[in-house]
Amino acid sequence: MERPGADLIVRRADPLNCEVRLSRLADGDVTPNDRFYIRNHFPVPNIDAERWRLRVHGHVKEPLDLSLRELKRMAAATLSVTLECAGNGRIFFNPPIEGEPWVLGAVSTAAWKGVALSEILDRAGVRFTARHLIFRGADGFERSLSIDQARLSPVLLAYEMNGERLPAQHGRPLRVLVPSWYAVTSVKWLTEIEVSDEPSCGYYQVQRYFYESGAPVRVMRVRSLITDPEEGATVDAGDLTIQGLAWSGSGPIVRVDVAVGDGDWSAAELLGQPDRYAWRRWRLVTRIERRGEIRIHSRATDSSGQTQPAQAGWNRLGYGNNAIQTVAFRTR
Repeated sequence: MERPGADLIVRRADPLNCEVRLSRLADGDVTPNDRFYIRNHFPVPNIDAERWRLRVHGHVKEPLDLSLRELKRMAAATLSVTLECAGNGRIFFNPPIEGEPWVLGAVSTAAWKGVALSEILDRAGVRFTARHLIFRGADGFERSLSIDQARLSPVLLAYEMNGERLPAQHGRPLRVLVPSWYAVTSVKWLTEIEVSDEPSCGYYQVQRYFYESGAPVRVMRVRSLITDPEEGATVDAGDLTIQGLAWSGSGPIVRVDVAVGDGDWSAAELLGQPDRYAWRRWRLVTRIERRGEIRIHSRATDSSGQTQPAQAGWNRLGYGNNAIQTVAFRTR
């Protein structure tokens, strides 16, 4: 089993759950595999990839039983996708909430390669009675997605991550990738897809991953993170480059604003090319003359008009906290 990299902060050892140090989140546009955050509900299963099979059954015309080799012979697709744990930022809710004590590093981006889910469903032949897809992993975790929801994004069954075989901690030999949605639906160690007329009735479908309103946790909320300077850093007064990342499940990022102290919001420069399902790097160059503690804030807006709130609504399970981030550092 791969050991956590030095840039990961262990939040729970068993099952292993780790977040990334914010300054190490990205190397270019992606997160290297040894830095990618780790979220496990159960221990990592020991799977022999040569004997592993993917079973597709239920409301289909032709049930499938596929090996990894057979999957790799199908047409492949590659997508850059940001995955974020729905509990990212849970530690900032007040009153405090039980659960993994995520700060802000339970998010990462990778280039994933695999087979389009639509290819698998076309081979199986979905019957008109089908309404839901239930994904089951070898660890016992399961989630479902309606067929209509699956058609709204290019769901991928991934076997490679950043040009390498999928690491065991991230679902080897095969995992689901549901772009734009919180990562809970991107089931790891996939062994079964049941095409059903009903959604999953599993614990993590019906007892968890709901907001206080009763609405299910689905699309990632708009968010930005400041990755440089880091919380608690000491920097020289004068010209300062503030950098970070921003993403949203509702649409591409169109604006990131940064405020220094109690000053006005200033638009940051969006870097690189927009990618529908991956975060966007941003940068603001400013000048700070005074010495002492400085607080900076970042706020993202996406193409749907969604903007980060000053505070996110409290909920008893601690999901979806996309409040504006504040970073405090010192100038000398």
